Amino acid sequence: MKPTLLSIANISKDFSSSGHRLAALDNVSLTIAAGETLGLVGASGSGKSSLSRILLRLLPCDAGSICFEGEDWLALNGASLRRKRARMQMVFQDPLAAFNPLASVAAVLDDPLRIHGIVPRDQRAGEIAMLLDRVGLPASYAGRPIRTLSGGQRQRVAIARSIATRPSLLVLDEAVSALDVTVRGKVLELLVSLQKEQGIACLFISHDLAVVRAVSHRIAVMDRGRIVETGHAAAIVAEPKSAAGRALVEAVPRLVTNPS
Repeated sequence: MKPTLLSIANISKDFSSSGHRLAALDNVSLTIAAGETLGLVGASGSGKSSLSRILLRLLPCDAGSICFEGEDWLALNGASLRRKRARMQMVFQDPLAAFNPLASVAAVLDDPLRIHGIVPRDQRAGEIAMLLDRVGLPASYAGRPIRTLSGGQRQRVAIARSIATRPSLLVLDEAVSALDVTVRGKVLELLVSLQKEQGIACLFISHDLAVVRAVSHRIAVMDRGRIVETGHAAAIVAEPKSAAGRALVEAVPRLVTNPS
C-alpha cells in the first residue's frame, strides 16, 4: 500500500450572502495516496472549487486540518509556505486567464524555475526545452507569446509550468472542460502519461464523470458541501450508491444509434 500523501480532515467553510450563512463545505474529509489520482466530482455549487482553493491556501477554512507530506499544511506561513508550495501545484480551467497573455512561453516556464530555485540560471533554457518536450511541444515554442497558442497548446504549457517545480501533487480544477473533445482526449492522455513517468498524485476536479473516470483510481462524490460517496472509480460509475452519484452517471452522454 502506498503511503498517504494528503489527508484532509473535517474541513468546513461558510460564506455570508444577504445576511445569511451558506455552508460551502461541511466536514469534508478525504485522503490521496502517493502517485494516486482521486477524482472529485459533483454538480456546480457542490463545493469542489472551494475545497481546491482552501487546499491551495488561496482561501481560509473555518475548521478542519490538512496534512501534506507529513506536515501541518495550514500551519505553514511566510517563507516556509512559499518553499512548500513547490510540492503542490495547480492547473486551472482557463488556460489563457492563467497566464499573462503578453508573456512568452519561456517567461512563463522560467518563473517557477527561478522563484523556487529549481535549476541555476544558466541551465534554465535547457530545463524549459525539456519541460516543453515532456508535454509534447517543440523547444521552438519557447519564444512564442502565450496569446498566439491554441487552447490545447496553452493547457500543455500550463501543465509544463505545474510540473516545473517537481511537485508530488497536482490539483486540476476543471482543467480540460474548456477544450474541445479531441484536444481534451490528448491532454488527458498526457496527464496519465506524466503521472506514470513521474509518480505525481493528482486531485482531478470536474463535473464530468466520464472525464474523471478516464484518469482516476478512486472517485469522491460531493453534494451540497459534503462528500457523500467514495470508492474505486469503476465501482462508482457502475453502481453509485448516492443520489448525487446516480445523477452524475445519468448525465453522462450516451451514443444513440439508428435514431427514429
